[in-house]
Amino acid sequence: MVTNSRTPLRPDRLRPLNAPVPIGVGVSPGGDLVYVVRGDRCLVETTLDSWSIEDEWWRHRISRRYVEVMLEGGKRALLFEDLMTEEWFEQTP
Repeated sequence: MVTNSRTPLRPDRLRPLNAPVPIGVGVSPGGDLVYVVRGDRCLVETTLDSWSIEDEWWRHRISRRYVEVMLEGGKRALLFEDLMTEEWFEQTP
């Protein structure tokens, strides 16, 4: 198969877009995010939005809690907790 640019497709060279990156977080006893560790520790100034998803229970269950936050310095971050493993990830919105 060939693309419009006549470059052959190489499935072995494909890479996922917007892949989640593991990240460290600090959570208050009430469950609110306090800081994010991305090299340095960044304080969470405010939570902008949060939601949960439960999906694909018939194949491979996905259960996540998403949180969009404003970090100190004005940077926005989209984070999610994998509720099956309790691991946190950052994903580019």
